[in-house]
Amino acid sequence: MAILKIAILGNPVLRIAAEPVKNIQAPEIQRLIDDMIETMREYRGIGLAAPQVHRSLQIALIEEEEADPRSSKGVSRPLTVLINPRITPVTDQMVEGWEGCLSIPDLRGKVPRFKEVEVQAHDRRGRPLQLKAGDFFARVIQHEMDHLMGTVFLDRMKGFETLTYLDEYARYWARQEDEG
Repeated sequence: MAILKIAILGNPVLRIAAEPVKNIQAPEIQRLIDDMIETMREYRGIGLAAPQVHRSLQIALIEEEEADPRSSKGVSRPLTVLINPRITPVTDQMVEGWEGCLSIPDLRGKVPRFKEVEVQAHDRRGRPLQLKAGDFFARVIQHEMDHLMGTVFLDRMKGFETLTYLDEYARYWARQEDEG
């Protein structure tokens, strides 16, 4: 396994729609998934999409550890591999929340997302996968899906009033969230 280089904002691979994976069982696809897992964990990400590692393929990973302060109130999610995913909002309810991205280092911003979504995809073995996600898990899924469509979280922000560097977020915004 290898730690892959992260594509950062400005790289064209982040702005094009990713191609569907045709042969999920192909050794190069399985190796890419393994490398993405190692890369996501190395950079302490919650999610990672193949375009973020310079591969324009519809593969996304999500792993939420209970110890991670970003996780959903102490809820952990095991590693989830989504291949050729499709999402459908369950309700029209939108919730604004903070997001960051490995491809946009050191920036955070508030992004409106659907509160609950359904996902249809394939797992890394090619088996159909269907799940319902809410709250933070739904947010992460939508964020990773955006990467597969050539979109980044900045494109989804209502405005840039909440766009902040990570240090300033920790200093000002996180404290307000804790108090409020």
